[in-house]
Amino acid sequence: MTGETIKAHHEKNKIVNEFPNCSIRIVEGDITLPNLGVDNQVIEEIIPQIEVLWHLAAIYDLAVPRDIAWKVNVHGTTMVNEFVRSLPNLKRYMYFSTAYVAGTREGLLRESELIRPFAFKNYYEETKYEAELRVEDLKSEIPLTIIRPGIVRGHSETGETIKFDGPYFFLNLVERLKCLPIIPYIGQSTSTINVVPVDYILNASTFLASEQEAEGKTLHLTDPNPHPVQEVYRTMVKLVTNAYPKGRLPFAWAKLSLQIPFIRRKLGVEQETLDYLTWNATFDTTEAQKILQKGGITCPDFIQTMPKMIDFYLAHKEDTSYQIQIK
Repeated sequence: MTGETIKAHHEKNKIVNEFPNCSIRIVEGDITLPNLGVDNQVIEEIIPQIEVLWHLAAIYDLAVPRDIAWKVNVHGTTMVNEFVRSLPNLKRYMYFSTAYVAGTREGLLRESELIRPFAFKNYYEETKYEAELRVEDLKSEIPLTIIRPGIVRGHSETGETIKFDGPYFFLNLVERLKCLPIIPYIGQSTSTINVVPVDYILNASTFLASEQEAEGKTLHLTDPNPHPVQEVYRTMVKLVTNAYPKGRLPFAWAKLSLQIPFIRRKLGVEQETLDYLTWNATFDTTEAQKILQKGGITCPDFIQTMPKMIDFYLAHKEDTSYQIQIK
């Protein structure tokens, strides 16, 4: 079995132990192939049984090369769309896009908009935009909901996560610089950063999957009250080092430094991460909040729940299975 299959079986066992009446079947496949690379006999067996299909498979990497991102995110989604069309009993197709399909567009970004930006910050954004276009085209024929999450972090109550990417890159930075007399701010950002805990994404998306009002909608699962980049960074530094940042490293210097592979590997930070520190955009969540309030589902505050995130990070920072390979 592949590493991913072994992990899947491990997760299955955890769920079944917690919920003994739950039935889970793992089917290995490849979304870039027809019928998702699943054996024909298995396909014939499962097609009539599928009522809700969740499409979360993607390359989640800001530094991914374009050809790989296109094959998985765009071509893979095309293959999933074709498979979805073959499901006679489908009640909902739940497609996970990203709030960052907006690329370099700034200002208020509405849920109802899917506008090609002048540019994208990386190939992940570009290919997720192209993939969402292809799912958007299905709205007239398939009952679907497009989910656009913000930057996802660990569980708000336990801090548990499966990998240290996104905001964890800054924890890597702080952790590896804490031996210095001071840790500086990076530039002077006036932007906010939209980070949401995984439990919010899970609770919201599972509720939306059976909520009729969500059918045919594109919804931002982003924090309606995001914090400024400076406040988030300041809080991280304080919680990790028990001291506040002092001084400032010019943003241009930081960006130049992370162009050097040795430095970004040493600091554990992907250079593309910096592009989000100066990006001035706000995600409209009007439609999502209107539907989610029926279920009493709200987004936990990032700053208030950050201590649990830090605790989990510090407890597992030496475990390489959590760390992203920086190239």
